Amino acid sequence: MRDTARATPAALHTQTKYILGTSTFSVAWIASIACGFAVFAHYDNKPGLAGAVPASWPDLHLERSHDRPTLIMVAHPRCPCTRASIGELAQVMARVQGKLIAYVLFVKPSHSDVDWNETDLWRSAGKIPGVTVLADVDGGAASRLGAETSGHTFLFAPDGRLLFSGGITGSRGHAGDNVGKSAIVSLLNVNRAQRNQTFVFGCALTARHTPKQPPNCLQ
Repeated sequence: MRDTARATPAALHTQTKYILGTSTFSVAWIASIACGFAVFAHYDNKPGLAGAVPASWPDLHLERSHDRPTLIMVAHPRCPCTRASIGELAQVMARVQGKLIAYVLFVKPSHSDVDWNETDLWRSAGKIPGVTVLADVDGGAASRLGAETSGHTFLFAPDGRLLFSGGITGSRGHAGDNVGKSAIVSLLNVNRAQRNQTFVFGCALTARHTPKQPPNCLQ
């Protein structure tokens, strides 16, 4: 067994360099992990853009109900973040039990392939009872609604007034209780809510102009 008390100065110098090198590597490794978590946390909680949202029902080629509220969600059919929004919409529809009619509009470039909307998101939305799924060619309806981010959801009163505008997830791609979903359910059940506007978390709908590429969720 080596007697460290009798180690030569050269050996001690080598041991010191090894310890310092190991410590530096460990600190750098921990810092890189922390940085990675910070980047993803920033990404998850960074809201998307929203345009000028009208105060009442705009000129849309949709039937608005005159005896109950009408909900519209605008989505990109290839946005992975929107999977959570579709799941939250399914919960809303289950909790309000026919108190509204609902549409999911998937943006579709006019020059896109015929299978542009043939995605799991389209099929999942179409399975929700009470929801009508339609293609929004060239995002015409999205533009009139002021929607710039996939998952943007609007709730209109029977008289056409805008009751709610925003997202129904708490962060990007994450399902669970959130202010937007709670606001819509509250508006439908008790005719009031603490919030009528929330951030939208999802991919940019402008990706509809590049039909052969999926949206870049890291933008």
